[in-house]
Amino acid sequence: MSDLIAYIDGGSQGNPGPAGVGVVIDGAAAGTIRIAKWIGRQDNNVAEYVALMEALQCALDLKAQRLHVYSDSQVVVKQMTGEYQCRSTLLYSLHWTCRKLARSLEFSISHVVRARNAEANTLAQSAVLWRLQ
Repeated sequence: MSDLIAYIDGGSQGNPGPAGVGVVIDGAAAGTIRIAKWIGRQDNNVAEYVALMEALQCALDLKAQRLHVYSDSQVVVKQMTGEYQCRSTLLYSLHWTCRKLARSLEFSISHVVRARNAEANTLAQSAVLWRLQ
């Protein structure tokens, strides 16, 4: 397995608030991988970066050569592509970690409209709702 495609989303109820991430990875030998994870009380941008980190770590665990990520977070996409600088001290360490993980792969990231990222969004929301019950 060499090429993976990931759809990622992170969100919180409130900003900050209870937060979760959702990741859908296509291209794995065992089939589609779905991750829904509670990440505690965070803001939306932190949740988006944690979702990216989950996708990157999963790709590395699967020994993928290439990973293309789709995200509906313009902040994450534009920071990861270098179009925006990461000036937030809160996000800087997450951004740095994601860039370090990405160097181990042929990595690319693109913005996708929210409607095309529905499954990852549902997973992120379900992680929060499950935890709050």
